Amino acid sequence: MRISVVDVGSNTVRLVVADADGGVPLPVHTAKWRLRLNERVRPGAEIPEECVDRLADAVAAAGRTAARWGAVGPLAFATAVVRAAPNRLDVLRTVRQRTGIDLCTLPGEVEAELTFLGARRWMGWRSGPLALLDIGGGSLEVAFGRGRLPDFVASLPLGAARLTHEFFDGFPDPPPAERVKALRRRVRHELRDVAARIRWEGPRTAVATSRTFQQLGRLCGAAPGRHGPFVERQLRRVDLRTAVDRLAVLPAAERSALPGISAPRATQSLAGAVVAHTAMKLCGLKTVEVCPWAIREGVLLRHIEEGPAWWAEVSRLAEAAAPVAEAVPLRIATAKT
Repeated sequence: MRISVVDVGSNTVRLVVADADGGVPLPVHTAKWRLRLNERVRPGAEIPEECVDRLADAVAAAGRTAARWGAVGPLAFATAVVRAAPNRLDVLRTVRQRTGIDLCTLPGEVEAELTFLGARRWMGWRSGPLALLDIGGGSLEVAFGRGRLPDFVASLPLGAARLTHEFFDGFPDPPPAERVKALRRRVRHELRDVAARIRWEGPRTAVATSRTFQQLGRLCGAAPGRHGPFVERQLRRVDLRTAVDRLAVLPAAERSALPGISAPRATQSLAGAVVAHTAMKLCGLKTVEVCPWAIREGVLLRHIEEGPAWWAEVSRLAEAAAPVAEAVPLRIATAKT
């Protein structure tokens, strides 16, 4: 059986086509289409019509690509940039009408649960009690668990693009030091309770997923992506502290020349680094493993394990739910096993 997943993020639409024989998704093709919604859409604002058109075109292209590779209709979801938009339902309906693909938005807590599942399967049982950090464009997901699924998850409005808009827009590039300090204070405030829970749980292993952490890992000396997913990559907090100081004094155009920092993400790289370092410090994590599996693999795994009915139910509940994750600064949910 060949299945596919489409992930609509704040920067790109990503497609993974995988063979599911044996119960483990084996990627056979990946592709991406640049959207850069984070440059056009402020957090909580409506997505403009021209951006909806680009989004629908990219999802349609992903669907056609998946079909060419012999995969059934993709499991398609959008993250915080669409989830928080007041015209969210209009965006989803437009994509469905133009592409025939049922795009849905997942609550932040569900994103954290699925990302944890992907990381757990990659890291294996010997990693023991596992803590997870995932920085997206609009939100930060945190999870902890001892089993296949997390014991608790949290979704916080601490995404790299969101905080860049809130704290650095309208200021010189690079931003003044007081703006960086204000950003760090916000992250400490939002993360305080979640971080206390992580410290209390005492994880044996900590993992970090998302492009933000992958690029920060490369900046801090981890192997480049061309070495493949099976190379161990670690990110040390002490190195990340140095990276924050380095990014803070460079304009975005110069950050993109640094190892691992891509041009589309250069503007938000400083905010992402501040969130990552502050989260690691508050959670008491000196080192995190940079994990190549995340939410897309979690979706594929859950679909393999539970079948199409699971995704149909998730999509139905997600469309009925209001996008409250962006309005409430902290939500902690206990995951069901």
